Amino acid sequence: MNNLPYQQEKVIQRTQLILSSFEHWLGHSLWKEKGLPEIQGSSEEIAQQLFGVPFAVASHGIETDPIFNYGNQKALDIWELTWEEFIKIPSRKTAELVEQTERDRLLAETTKKGFSYFSGIRITSTGKRFKINNGIVWNVIDEQQINQGQAAVYSDFYFL
Repeated sequence: MNNLPYQQEKVIQRTQLILSSFEHWLGHSLWKEKGLPEIQGSSEEIAQQLFGVPFAVASHGIETDPIFNYGNQKALDIWELTWEEFIKIPSRKTAELVEQTERDRLLAETTKKGFSYFSGIRITSTGKRFKINNGIVWNVIDEQQINQGQAAVYSDFYFL
């Protein structure tokens, strides 16, 4: 198995779904959203670039209690986790109990609309709280438009 997450076939495929789904729902690329030039290259090169961007990108699957299946390096750094730790955590664990109702509402709204803008307080693995502003969460779908989970992106955040 390859050492770096973005070199793993499963992660390369997830990266493609994250990016194509963002464009499907928002009508433009994630790169454009963040003011970056469009990325060209192989799917492996694109996966490597998304892993290294200076904003957080994370996604979870479709389990009953959805588990993270992608987090770029910025997301891993913010949540103070390794890749191996991150992909075992239910995504609900990143929000404090008092924030769960709002998070649940946001994910339900996203399921219906395809994407939503959000702000909210989240918590790292070591208990540090941080506020996200102007985040976007969207449904991740495959080529047949079948739901494969949800993803989020944010760059505007600060620790409380």
